[in-house]
Parts: sequence; structure tokens; C-alpha cells
Amino acid sequence: MIGMRATVVLAVLSGALAIAAPAKAQQLDAHFSCSENRDDHGLPTLFADNGKIKIDGKNIEEFYWESSIFRSTHGLECSIDQDDGVQAEVIGDAGTDAWRFSLLDAHMARDKRGYGYVHGFNCTIRVERIGDTVHINPSCPALCGSRQNFTELSFNVKTGACRYEE
Repeated sequence: MIGMRATVVLAVLSGALAIAAPAKAQQLDAHFSCSENRDDHGLPTLFADNGKIKIDGKNIEEFYWESSIFRSTHGLECSIDQDDGVQAEVIGDAGTDAWRFSLLDAHMARDKRGYGYVHGFNCTIRVERIGDTVHINPSCPALCGSRQNFTELSFNVKTGACRYEE
């Protein structure tokens, strides 16, 4: 007899053999706050990002991200949160925890923010955790004011160290 704590269960269902293993839902509970001074086309520029991602499988418990670029004369921002109609899809495999976040209705979310620039209505944010590092790869011009996109970055969940992608 196979014990209750067995990791693999064999069963015969309707004449077919089924193999099942206990599923580990992909989870992430991370807060990040990153900033970096850079030279952007000859202008001193401050990149600043902060956010929180708390997800269990595809169930979003908390999600927000503010991504800003500040220059001496003006600031440019992008932001997203759960009120924008964010949905999640698990795209990772056995070796990687990964999700794709998108919007149910990008047009509505953009209109709600009152943005005047039109960059399109696509919004996808890929989040991937490898060990202690979380990489965020955005393609979400729909929720950016006068910017083209959020800033791509990585951060360490234990140390808080951030790295902006070029």
C-alpha cells in the first residue's frame, strides 16, 4: 500500500493510467524600491521604481508598480495597479517561477488615468524569479503618460539590490 505522503500517486481512472504529483503553486511576495542616476542622451536623469507583487499561482493578492524618470525640468511616469484590471498567467516551468501580467481592458485603464499621449493599448509585463533574483520585463506603453514604457529591471528579494537594464 502506498502511504499518504507519497510524492507520486498511481491510479486507474476509467481504464486509463493517470500519474499525478503534488502541484507546487508558483508564488512570489516581493517589494522593490530601486533608483539610479544616469546620463540619458546627455541629460542627468534619475530612474526610480517601486512596487509590490504578491501572487499565488495566477491569483493576484497585491500588485502595483510605479516607474519614473526624473530630469531637471520634468518627470515622466508609468504606473499600474490592481484597479487597472490586471490579470496573471503562470508561464514558468519546473525550474522557473514566471508570470505574464496583462490588462483585461487597456483602453479603459488608460482612459481612467486621463493620459493624452497615445502609445498603443498593449500591456504585458513578464516577471521571472530565478533563485533570489526577480527580473521584470515590461512591454506596457498603455499605462505610461509621456513615456514609451516602464523601465526593465532586476532586483534581489533578500538584499534589495537592484539592476537597471540598458
